[in-house]
Amino acid sequence: MSVLVIASGNAGKVREFAHLLESLPLEVRAMPEGLEVEETGHTFAENARQKATAVARSTGCWALADDSGLAVDALGGAPGVHSARYADSDAARIERLLTEMEGAPERGACFVCALAVADPDGVVRLEVEGRCPGTILEAPRGTGGFGYDPVFEVAGSGRSFAEMTKEEKARVGHRGRAFAALEPQLGELFAPEGAAG
Repeated sequence: MSVLVIASGNAGKVREFAHLLESLPLEVRAMPEGLEVEETGHTFAENARQKATAVARSTGCWALADDSGLAVDALGGAPGVHSARYADSDAARIERLLTEMEGAPERGACFVCALAVADPDGVVRLEVEGRCPGTILEAPRGTGGFGYDPVFEVAGSGRSFAEMTKEEKARVGHRGRAFAALEPQLGELFAPEGAAG
């Protein structure tokens, strides 16, 4: 069974990926404590690639990395790769976003998730991207989720991510869409020797 290290120090994210990967013949592990990867990419895909490569080389195992965030049309794609660093708390990030969007006639936005898988030599073998289009609300709605979820209304749903169950968000959200694209490719990559496929 191959070891797949999740290139994240976020325990919730590691659990989420472990759950998504449970049908594959993989031993999922969190990346070693103290391992820091500087994210210097200008796109989500570049950052996912950097993290997967660095963690794979450091551990000598397969590594899966994601980078995700919110791209707002009226802000030229911001906060983008700086989504987590836009302010120092979820509430402050939402407040800054709504302040910068005041009076904006166009409120279109998209959550993006880029996933990259690197082999133990640090060579990126798989890359996918998931997108969830929507609009930025004028005020937060709902109590679930985290980050920008209360001010992001999913296109065609009439609801914010924070008004959805975890299962609904997983199904329609950017990470769920990216993983749906990645899963069959992972299945082929880690198919047992001699399996048809």
